[in-house]
Amino acid sequence: MTKIADHDAYIAAAPEPFQPSLKRLRALLARVLPGAEEVVAYNMPGFKLGGSVVAGYAAFSKQCGLYLHPSAISELAEEIAAAGLKATKTGITFSPRKPIPDDLVERLARASRKGAGA
Repeated sequence: MTKIADHDAYIAAAPEPFQPSLKRLRALLARVLPGAEEVVAYNMPGFKLGGSVVAGYAAFSKQCGLYLHPSAISELAEEIAAAGLKATKTGITFSPRKPIPDDLVERLARASRKGAGA
């Protein structure tokens, strides 16, 4: 896999159907995490505050993922399930047909920031 230099390059290299979802996530996360540095960690775009990556996103062949501090996922687990989304300890998968609601992304990002102590 080619090393990705920045968020723009990552989104451009993602499968075309996922690009609008990734652009939306990037904009939401940048707005909700003011002062965060855009980074690429583990070949995935993320937002770093106080030395910690507090949110990241990725595209795969059939879905996208939003990755956060584990405490954010556990804190909002009921809302994630109510939205019909699947979650792991640190991530939520979604598709363009079933995106994560913007208000839930915002709450998750804030909870992730708090959980990371950033």
